[in-house]
Amino acid sequence: MKQVVRALAASTVLALTAAGLSVAPVAAADPTTDALSVDFSQSTGTFRGGATGTLYGFGDEGAPTQALINGAAITNTSQKAPYGTQHPSGDALKVENGFFAKHGKDMYIYVQDYYPDWSYNGGVRPGDARTYNQATGAYTDTPNGIWDYLEIVEFVTEAVATKSAHAKDYVFIPFNEPDGGNWYANWSTMKPTFLADWKAVYTKIQQVYARHQLGHARVGGPGDTRWQPQRSADFLQYSKANAVLPDIFIWHELGIDNLATFRSHYADYCRLESTLGISPLPINITEYGMLRDMGTPGQLIQWLSIMEDLKVDGQTAYWNYAGNFNDNSARTNSANAGWWLYKWYGDLAGSKTVKVTPPALNTVDTLQGIGAVDTANRRATVLYGGGNKPVALNLSGLSPTVFGSKVDIEVRENTLSGAEGVAGTPRVIKVLDGVALSGGAVSLQVPTYDRYAAYQVIITPEQDRALAVDQVWSTSIEAEKTNLTAATVYDQDPLSGGGWKFLASGGRDVGSFNQATSKADWTVTVPRSGRYRFQVIGATPGTPGRHALFVDGGNATRVQYTADLALTSYQKWQYRGSAEVTIPLTAGQHTLSLRSSEDGSTLLPNSDITLDKFLLTDVTDGEPTVYPASTLRYSGGAALSYGTPKARGFAKVHGAGQRADVYANAWETGYYDISVDYRTTGAAAIGVQVNGRKVSTLSAPRLGNWRSTVRVHLAQGINEVELTTANGMLLQQVTTTRAAASDSAAVTIEAENTVRHGSTAVNTYSMASGSNASGLKGIGFVGNGPGNTFEVPRGPGFDKPGAYNVAVTYANAELGGAHAYNPQVVDRRIDVKETGGAAGAGHAYFRYTYAWHSFLERTIPVTLSTSGGSLVFGNAGAYTPDIDKLTIAPITIGTPTTTQR
Repeated sequence: MKQVVRALAASTVLALTAAGLSVAPVAAADPTTDALSVDFSQSTGTFRGGATGTLYGFGDEGAPTQALINGAAITNTSQKAPYGTQHPSGDALKVENGFFAKHGKDMYIYVQDYYPDWSYNGGVRPGDARTYNQATGAYTDTPNGIWDYLEIVEFVTEAVATKSAHAKDYVFIPFNEPDGGNWYANWSTMKPTFLADWKAVYTKIQQVYARHQLGHARVGGPGDTRWQPQRSADFLQYSKANAVLPDIFIWHELGIDNLATFRSHYADYCRLESTLGISPLPINITEYGMLRDMGTPGQLIQWLSIMEDLKVDGQTAYWNYAGNFNDNSARTNSANAGWWLYKWYGDLAGSKTVKVTPPALNTVDTLQGIGAVDTANRRATVLYGGGNKPVALNLSGLSPTVFGSKVDIEVRENTLSGAEGVAGTPRVIKVLDGVALSGGAVSLQVPTYDRYAAYQVIITPEQDRALAVDQVWSTSIEAEKTNLTAATVYDQDPLSGGGWKFLASGGRDVGSFNQATSKADWTVTVPRSGRYRFQVIGATPGTPGRHALFVDGGNATRVQYTADLALTSYQKWQYRGSAEVTIPLTAGQHTLSLRSSEDGSTLLPNSDITLDKFLLTDVTDGEPTVYPASTLRYSGGAALSYGTPKARGFAKVHGAGQRADVYANAWETGYYDISVDYRTTGAAAIGVQVNGRKVSTLSAPRLGNWRSTVRVHLAQGINEVELTTANGMLLQQVTTTRAAASDSAAVTIEAENTVRHGSTAVNTYSMASGSNASGLKGIGFVGNGPGNTFEVPRGPGFDKPGAYNVAVTYANAELGGAHAYNPQVVDRRIDVKETGGAAGAGHAYFRYTYAWHSFLERTIPVTLSTSGGSLVFGNAGAYTPDIDKLTIAPITIGTPTTTQR
């Protein structure tokens, strides 16, 4: 079946190539509108879901967090081989458990990343100058008659074979970019050497797996920097003749123009296979995209649409540091806009993709999309983006046997938030509630925020819930559209610099915000009196900084920024993060003024910050966020159901193995009410897991419609909520609502006030540093020895055994080794022990924060077994991050409630 789908895709691409790599544009009713047609009756094959792979997207365990990993549904990744010294983190064996926990399928390893330098071994093919210990990878500078790299291949393969719990799910990549300065660039002279070396390493890998009775080891190659027709032909011809064909064919698609040429390269490859009589091989584009694509949904969807159309896998390129999905997640546990697109794409698992006709194919930076239909859940989806005009969506082929005569349609918007900027749960911006189909077709128009945004359209049969646009009031403005004083608007051309830049929302931003009179004024009308979150998307280059937010000329609130990446010219001023503050506003019109000075004459520390966009959101009622059944993920047979009157479109979850998964955003760490709306046919118990821990059992006493609520401490960012029930339920939706008043149940301890042992010392930060450390103090030199710890005695609020969250505000700017362009970040670990209790109450790795005086937050789940044992924090083997403060919170408070609806 896989080969049939591949053959269909190949024939389509060949036809398009013959026609000049284009298709007739779809006519739009209005020349100012882009038309996108989706025919759900024309299947293009089973959804593959491999286009959101990553190269070094994983750092160490928990970086990214498990919620981010599972939510993004990453199916394939390339990581460092065991013993690798190319990067400080990313060892495949250390991250495999998290990767394979839910959606991971293929763990690739770059064997040459054993070498610490780029290009590998100085760019020169090694000879025989060493003798390697096959058990440890250690070596002596003594020749032994065996090619050095072959010995490296053997002990790397041996490590996977003997130490991995998933050895059969690995793919070995022996050579990375051999055409690009890594040993074999001159094909006219190095072709025989490369081909012989390929055979030697391929054979060695198979020998290692055979001696451990692991069967065939998968090997991927050749791994060229770009599509290389002649090299590929020579490689395949030789590999076929010598029975060493790769299991996955690999090359890279990295440039801007590759969006236009990718399909032609694929067509060339298919012709080559056919000419040589080779059965279709799976393909993985193990590096694709430029800096400008990362974290930008309107760019990423263009790549994803090509790869899903061709049914090939792909991995975003590693331009910065390991552990954030290549700039497609934010902070330690948060989503940026790129992550939400990954999540939407992963939601298509179990679907069949369908024919999508954009205005033009094979054209750089244009409207593109993916369409899919999931007949088991009676759910159709369109993901699209990349254009800057309003979109006319022409949907057809919606079978009446699946969708009935009327459908519900919800459109969600996902706008650019910057690589490090937090993007909240995408908002519903348009609905069609119970719209009649005409011959299985319906059309609608959707406004487009800008060409960097992406959109999700979900179509279902008419549901028994009222559809509405997002009920929480929110508005936004581009910084360049505010009233500016002593600041400059800059155009950010997405084609400049060969793609080596990060993009700005709307294509422009505001800089030179470096005078005491610099300000950006936004006049906005709010609907009611209450509390509002003001968010700034902007770049704080390399150091934390501050602004002042004035309301109607007074009531200044300090806006505190954390540092953003700024190690190179193409990161500085462009690697955008976000800052958030909550302010009171009365109903009516206000002028919000973001300023570089509080007094008009003295600059705030590091206030020269690039401004991209402002957002204002009403959080008075705790910002209730609804996750309807139509958007959730199901496993074990759980599915949407339309057979029960007054519960059409609810999800049937019943029995062992069935589960509904919710990926809920928390803007800040603290307590939230998780409310579950459902229907039962009798008494029922519902298990609730949050971030892998059982937190509560909700219950319904009898037949009826219910809302059950539990108050849970959530970590800032994405939280994975899993719902199960043995008795059965019809799940309508899950709602999260901030319960900030309950944060008093948590205990916050300043790190400098803890009991310090060994070398642990207090750090003091100057006001001029712009640091966001509370009280401008923290502690450092923790760890790197068993005695260098700090201790928190038990007290009220955490004086009982049970499950707790420990939110740690920390800084980590450690780099290890050197690289031409990648920041070699080190993830630091904290171990938590309980005196008199379990030796390991919890632990976590803490990612890079860009500066030692810039603090982020990471939550450690801990389980305590005593009432009085102190909590001891340290790391006997290496330094922990520096610590500003800790917040210790019971995972749940109060008693769950159930009310009839």
